[in-house]
Amino acid sequence: MQTILLLGSGKSSTYLIDFLADQAKSKNRKLILADIDLDSAQTKLRSRANTEAVKLDTKNDGKLADLISSCDVVISMLPAFLHPKVAQLALEQEKHFFSASYESPELKEMATKIKESNLFFLNECGLDPGIDHMSAMKIIDEAKQSGERILSFKSFCGGLLTPEHENNPWKYKFTWNPRNVVLAGQGTSRYIEQGRLKFVPYHKLFTRIDQFEFDEIGSYEGYPNRDSLSYRKVYGLEDIPTMRRGTLRRVGFTKAWDIFVQLGLTEDHYEVTLPEDFCMRDFFNTFLPYDPSRTVEEKLGDIFPALDFPTFEKIQWLGLFSTDPVPMRTGSPAQILQKILEKSWTLDPNDRDMIVMQHKFEIETHEGSKEVISSLVCKGEDSVYTAMAKTVGLPLAIAVDKFMDGEISLTGLHVPVIPEIYQPILRALEGYGIEFKEKMTISDPS
Repeated sequence: MQTILLLGSGKSSTYLIDFLADQAKSKNRKLILADIDLDSAQTKLRSRANTEAVKLDTKNDGKLADLISSCDVVISMLPAFLHPKVAQLALEQEKHFFSASYESPELKEMATKIKESNLFFLNECGLDPGIDHMSAMKIIDEAKQSGERILSFKSFCGGLLTPEHENNPWKYKFTWNPRNVVLAGQGTSRYIEQGRLKFVPYHKLFTRIDQFEFDEIGSYEGYPNRDSLSYRKVYGLEDIPTMRRGTLRRVGFTKAWDIFVQLGLTEDHYEVTLPEDFCMRDFFNTFLPYDPSRTVEEKLGDIFPALDFPTFEKIQWLGLFSTDPVPMRTGSPAQILQKILEKSWTLDPNDRDMIVMQHKFEIETHEGSKEVISSLVCKGEDSVYTAMAKTVGLPLAIAVDKFMDGEISLTGLHVPVIPEIYQPILRALEGYGIEFKEKMTISDPS
């Protein structure tokens, strides 16, 4: 009997757990689910055959090593900073390793030993990164096989709400780690446009926007991710003139969020301690100039003359002009803002989230220029069985399943950009409604 060790049973693990637990008996496998919250792990396993929940202590390397030694495959759904430790222990115990997270420098340093040990380590096999890689490489490989040249590739993704559940002015709630949302884009974003390198500093990020359209669900805007340039090599597009990756939000989101950036509410490099009687209005006012005769609202309008009502409404809806007490008195501005947002942006039990992803290609063909737009819309069921959990967990679960069945027979350190990995996963995902729709337009060169 083969044994799978899954570390972590958080929100994004729901579909992953169900997939592996449901097939454990029929495939003569055992699933061990390890989590710091043993009760939660037991609840999610639902006493299914060939499954076991154990308590996880990530600070006890000895116990973690013992857990890993008892399995054939390790899946890490822990916070990203723990992946190198888990991967190193898996390498030492000669166990295969899977994660949905980015391939870290520490993992890359293990590449030679992983190959020499005849092991398979797969990272970046979730949503973004993951489904974005696989769906893009399908189009890229097909174009190359036809002797075509890719001139432009833009790929944007977002975790949002279904249109019928966009019940606040932001049309947004947290479907992923709230801290990552608040700190998104900090640093400098880099991409290439028509052969020209472009760098976007954080204070300009939410003003450099692309527009995207999806059938039936409408318009979105996208801002650049931190580094699009490194993906030229990953995708085999080293000479491509235009390449940009980014994040999608509903139209109007970035204009309002940019106000928080410009004022400094997303700053995470220093800590403040607010007075005990501070209210939300006081907190917001600390980031505005002193003026004894102007209100908070008036001063905001003075600083941002282009402030319109939809943007003002978003800030007002969060309670930042109210006399409600601040939910947290000590922390960085970003941490305090996160606490404020968590009160308003947490999914209600019946809320349905939605994943939207779109690739835009410009391809030079023998017949002329071709535009390919490939779009994914995936809707969640409720606040537990979310589209985010589905699109993060299922690609990883399918990859593990295909590997253990021998359909993927590779060794070494990989991300899912080669056909032997992405083709069977994409085919299987279609059965779960995770399928891209393509539109193609060809321009006659004459």
